[in-house]
Amino acid sequence: MSGRTTSIRELFSFPNPVNDHAARVVAAGVAALALITLATGWLWLIVLLAVGFAARVLSGPRFSLLGRLATQLIAPRLGPAHLVPGPPKRFAQAIGLTLTTAAAIAGLVFGAHALALGLVAVLLVFATLESVFGFCAGCWLFGLLMKTGLIPADTCAECTNIWARYGDPARL
Repeated sequence: MSGRTTSIRELFSFPNPVNDHAARVVAAGVAALALITLATGWLWLIVLLAVGFAARVLSGPRFSLLGRLATQLIAPRLGPAHLVPGPPKRFAQAIGLTLTTAAAIAGLVFGAHALALGLVAVLLVFATLESVFGFCAGCWLFGLLMKTGLIPADTCAECTNIWARYGDPARL
């Protein structure tokens, strides 16, 4: 025992910065589970996805099996860390949690299987964009909400120039 105690705040903190390699590996795992869910129709996998998102929203990779695998085993083998701000990644995880919770409730509680699988398909698209192309739609939305003032600038000082990475929507 190290003698060091961990506070509740530390236990449920999200890392900042985040290794983008690890984030992309997590997204690949999410995409794989979403694809398996769509291919098999096993709606119980949506609950597994939701639990993983909840764990990552609460504390980053600390309580997430997929997060631990990505940060401790796979990402270190992908080369030097590429650090990115943590708050947009947490926001993206919260969007995933919202989608999977809605899908689980739709499919398992109300029997709306098509709606549940449609939400999982949306998740698959965004997880694939993140894992394959490095485009985090949740991060892009976070930046847009910061730019409009709905998310205060002091939430993420490093994010004030997020448009350097994702492009300014005013030019789109």
